Amino acid sequence: MGRLDPIDRLLRAAMLSDEAFVVTLSEMLRKELRMSMSELSRRSGIAQSTLYKILKGSRSPNIVTLRAICRAIREFTRAEEGEFIAIIAARPVLEGIVERVTEVDGRQVKVREYPVQTLEDAIVSSVRAEREGAIGIVCAPIVSGTVERLVSVPVATIVPRESLVRAIELAARKGWH
Repeated sequence: MGRLDPIDRLLRAAMLSDEAFVVTLSEMLRKELRMSMSELSRRSGIAQSTLYKILKGSRSPNIVTLRAICRAIREFTRAEEGEFIAIIAARPVLEGIVERVTEVDGRQVKVREYPVQTLEDAIVSSVRAEREGAIGIVCAPIVSGTVERLVSVPVATIVPRESLVRAIELAARKGWH
């Protein structure tokens, strides 16, 4: 099995104990990310004094603080990999999209597909896309509400206006024959 990404390792350590979290975060900041406490403070929005107390073991991180630390580390590591938007949908919706680059507001962003067949696949793929560094997720309305509650990146819902009309017409024609 490959090495876990930084966020997975940090969350696993947090689930083990405060001590494991502190050791993992300290080593990650120092050895892997080479990020100072002041930079983590700036990126996460957490006061340096709070981070200092957490790293010294005199304060446990609450869930809001943990999320902010994870978000800051994810954004820091993602800057090296390039941003992408995850499209989570059934194969017919994804036809023609491989992994391409599009421009949004003058910035380049990759579009990466995650083909799914079930609602469970869509939920799992959404979490995977976030872990892989997606800056946003596009998915079907039937799953978007659940996905929004699971991930911390923005979620946009596919609204198939034109294809919906064509699907209604097709269903009607098939029903009449």
